[in-house]
Amino acid sequence: MLKSFCMNVLTKRQSIIFANQKISQTVINRTNPCISAEAFCSSAAESGSLLTTTVSVPNIKRVIKNSGFELEDGFSCIRTQCPVCSNDGEPKETIYINKITGNFTCAACQHLGTWSTIEKFFLNAKIARNSKEISRLREVFLTSKSRKTEIELPDGLVSSSSVDPLRLKEVIEEIGLPEETGNILLSHGTFFSNDFSQFFLPLRDITDAIVGYKIFHTEHHNERTLPDTNCSGILIHKPTLMTKKEQKEQSAIIVLNILDFLTLAVSKINSVVICLPHGLKSLPQQCLPGMERFQKLTLWFNHDSAGWDTARHFAKKLEEKRCLFVRPTEAHPTPFRAHCRGLDLKGILQKAEPVLHRAITTFSALRQDVLSDLQNIDKVQGVKWKRYPTLNKLLKGHRKGELTVLTGPTGCGKTTFMSEYSLDLALQGVTTLWGSFEIRNTRLASTLLRQLAGQRLDENLGAFDAWADKFEKLPMYFMTFHGQQSIRIVMEAIEHAQYVHDIQHVIIDNVQFMMGTSEDARHVDRFWRQDAIIAAFRTFATRKNSHVTLVIHPRKERDAEDLTTSSIFGSAKASQEADNVLIIQDKRLTSIRGKKYLQVAKNRYSGDLGVMPLDFDKEALSYAQKKKKIAEEKDSGEAVRD
Repeated sequence: MLKSFCMNVLTKRQSIIFANQKISQTVINRTNPCISAEAFCSSAAESGSLLTTTVSVPNIKRVIKNSGFELEDGFSCIRTQCPVCSNDGEPKETIYINKITGNFTCAACQHLGTWSTIEKFFLNAKIARNSKEISRLREVFLTSKSRKTEIELPDGLVSSSSVDPLRLKEVIEEIGLPEETGNILLSHGTFFSNDFSQFFLPLRDITDAIVGYKIFHTEHHNERTLPDTNCSGILIHKPTLMTKKEQKEQSAIIVLNILDFLTLAVSKINSVVICLPHGLKSLPQQCLPGMERFQKLTLWFNHDSAGWDTARHFAKKLEEKRCLFVRPTEAHPTPFRAHCRGLDLKGILQKAEPVLHRAITTFSALRQDVLSDLQNIDKVQGVKWKRYPTLNKLLKGHRKGELTVLTGPTGCGKTTFMSEYSLDLALQGVTTLWGSFEIRNTRLASTLLRQLAGQRLDENLGAFDAWADKFEKLPMYFMTFHGQQSIRIVMEAIEHAQYVHDIQHVIIDNVQFMMGTSEDARHVDRFWRQDAIIAAFRTFATRKNSHVTLVIHPRKERDAEDLTTSSIFGSAKASQEADNVLIIQDKRLTSIRGKKYLQVAKNRYSGDLGVMPLDFDKEALSYAQKKKKIAEEKDSGEAVRD
């Protein structure tokens, strides 16, 4: 107990000391703006990493847009104007805000800061500049930004304009590079030591300003970078002959060292070549803006595990979807080694593979789609039925890209229900394609027209033309197939209709008529054939973003038993692949008070299951609930008045 008491006392004392330190620091920051400047402006200039918490890219965009500044959404950065430096009458400076860390880089002075720092100015961009707090922060910010580190080179270096070309040619040959390499070095403004034991290649930032140097030792073939950490520049070579299309759709090859850089620069590969400042060690955030303009980046690193791991890590910083990598194997060495071995550099580049597989995505890529779905939940739920309000409660709506299976006993009214089901949607603009293999299109159209009119037109022929004119305006099409048809012919017709008429809803009544009757079909298991049909429609629905409804007969079961998803004819694939399973249960023949109802047995979207009564109006061939409900309310109203 004494030990526990002492520990509690020590813990409380430490908490008090920590609180006092925190209060003291707060007082200092309020009274001394110079100290607060270091706190929010240059805390990461030394470490090079300001990541403390994950930032929200949508929030950053929203803040910038609300401030009145324009932004450009890039691969790894958001580009916008500096809210501090971009005053009226002054040159507009550009800042790049990293999407992962939120840290910003000023293109003019390569100042690095946190989003929380610059956010204050965006939030107050519309407030008068004479605000004391904003003015003080702006003064501190500009003071911090004006500090630039000068790069000092050793004395006695020879510039490109004064170099001895014969001596340079000898050095190039000793290294093992092509003779044209000397011209590349001279064009980049390289500095050379007197004895040519070293040469200094300048590293440039997004504004083409020199911010560092790559120093290569010709004797030992090793190199170092000045400054040795967090250099904001890259070594970049642009081909002199590039078409306008190539300039617009620029690609770049990224390497880690000078030898690989020079090898590719003198090759006939018509692509920009980039050398990173610190090799495998790090890729500073300040370098990313310089690579934003490239649509495709090919990472050609060392053919070892370290190079492989680094390539995947750097690709995440650069945006994986635009990155390719040269797979690190003995057959694909680095450019300089490939040149020494006489390998085809173009051939190796052509074998570069995407870092991110096209069949794999991430939540970052889906984030905006998810947000859009949540913001437009009613539209995402699909088109609502006007005749079946109960279906709206259960299924929420009719959505594109889904597969629905309808089953029920023979003679229960599957086709009649499905015709009104599709008519309801067509009246709301859902382009529909009917594939009726069981009944002829003339009879199907007659049923649809009668359901539209809500009356028997054979007893009222005078109204036929008026209703027929209305029906012709509906976006509904019919396939001319009847009886047994092969899946290949049917899918060709559906694909054509979807392309020409933008079909949103395909109805197949029924699947059994597509099982085939050819000689070849006799030797194929019927369950396998049905599975192939289901798979074809499932693929079509997903790929073409169209809703497919399949009418499938159930297996023969006892009349007294309810149908279930297991009752669907064939294997379990139909119910497994379906997003919705609808079953018409008809109990009128097995029970004195038995009724017919539609059961939602599967609902992948919301999971809601339930039943909908099917009361048939023979005059209108309709199962519509709305009309019945209105009639009941009218009758009840008259009964009350009586």
